Amino acid sequence: MKTTHSSVSDIFLDKVAEWLTQAALTGENLESIVRGFCDRIAATGMPIARVHLTFSMLHPLYDALGFTWKRSSGLTIEGYRHGAEKPERFLQSPYYHLLTNNLDHLRRRIDKDGPLDFPIFEELRSEKITDYIAFVQTFGDGSAQGMMGSWSTDSTSGFSEEMIAALLRMQNHLAVAAKMAVLGKLANNMLTTYLGGDAGKRVLNGQVRRGDGDTIRAALVMGDMRQSTMYAEKEGRQAYIDTLNEFFDAIAAPFNRNGGEIMSFLGDGFLAVYPCGRHKDPSKVACQAALAAVIQAQARVEQLNVERQQKSMSIVRYGIGLHVGNVMFGNVGLRDRLTFSAFGSAVNEVARLQSLTKKYSREVVASQAFAGYSGGDWVTLGEEKLRGVRQKLTVLHPKFATGPARLGDAFEEEERDGLSEAERVILLHRDAKKMDKGPHFEKFMQ
Repeated sequence: MKTTHSSVSDIFLDKVAEWLTQAALTGENLESIVRGFCDRIAATGMPIARVHLTFSMLHPLYDALGFTWKRSSGLTIEGYRHGAEKPERFLQSPYYHLLTNNLDHLRRRIDKDGPLDFPIFEELRSEKITDYIAFVQTFGDGSAQGMMGSWSTDSTSGFSEEMIAALLRMQNHLAVAAKMAVLGKLANNMLTTYLGGDAGKRVLNGQVRRGDGDTIRAALVMGDMRQSTMYAEKEGRQAYIDTLNEFFDAIAAPFNRNGGEIMSFLGDGFLAVYPCGRHKDPSKVACQAALAAVIQAQARVEQLNVERQQKSMSIVRYGIGLHVGNVMFGNVGLRDRLTFSAFGSAVNEVARLQSLTKKYSREVVASQAFAGYSGGDWVTLGEEKLRGVRQKLTVLHPKFATGPARLGDAFEEEERDGLSEAERVILLHRDAKKMDKGPHFEKFMQ
């Protein structure tokens, strides 16, 4: 436990504020901002022992990102996933008290013994914490993003009035820098989610005008779910959407790994690309990676169908076309409404190859070019004159059998660990619409 003077140099604090401003202007990521801030605020002489910060995020998988900094061990980071339950302990937390009572700040002294207001204080007491300040700060009226956190000290005298004033001032500077980083991360998350990783980076790097793009060579995969109209009519809208998502989870996920990227979802189908160099060896690597993903996808769909049959649900069927060639990669559309995708003759050819799975009653077919690069055993099914293509294409089928997907394969989602106290804090975010606790609560947690 530390004994400190009651004041901290304003000159040093101004340097921290200046650093936060520069970090915001230069586009530092949220982790760098939080880590740099905590290290610097401690270096001013502020007797900070522990800092916790949680930032709500607009992300398809996560509610929030949480940071816990301790003077003794540095920074740890957690992502808080959607769908976790709200535990009873959270209902007794300082943050819940702030949110439900429409408060901005809460301060508590933590004595060596005696009763404590909140269960989390037992943990803090074991860490020799003597003084604790929690806060909530939104990133503007109507914003769904914001910051919650706490400052803790192990100083015998706790936080002085000057220290509290300094922390409040630093909190505002931190919020500005963090907001810039969260907005940058939000843009990256949304572009990655809706465009894909590589396409999202291209757009963020300025490839935003109609016609911007490149010609690349790639192994191409086109997948499609069979009898989707029947599913939609038979199962109804929501059941069909659930089936479609299950299908994409099973069949498409392997093509979004190991050099592959899902370029677009086309109704009940998808297009994936494996960009490569124009020479033989890079083409072999790309086609072999795509073929390995096909094997994983077939096994995963087989496992999905076993689970669906156990629930007395109809199985899903599919077709996959495989090809390799040059594609144009870039922006097309209206001047004010663009899409970033792969297009060109090779894309048209892989789409028509995929449709031939119906004619030949095969789940997977490929062009001669793809089969030649990927290796393995193939059966020739025939030659086809594809619309718009001068020469006939030889259509082949791979000679491999599928088997049940391994439960431990690399594509399975990891099970969620037990929830931390920080995670419990942000999970009320999901339940805001169910709780009428005042405008401040709704504004931050919607």
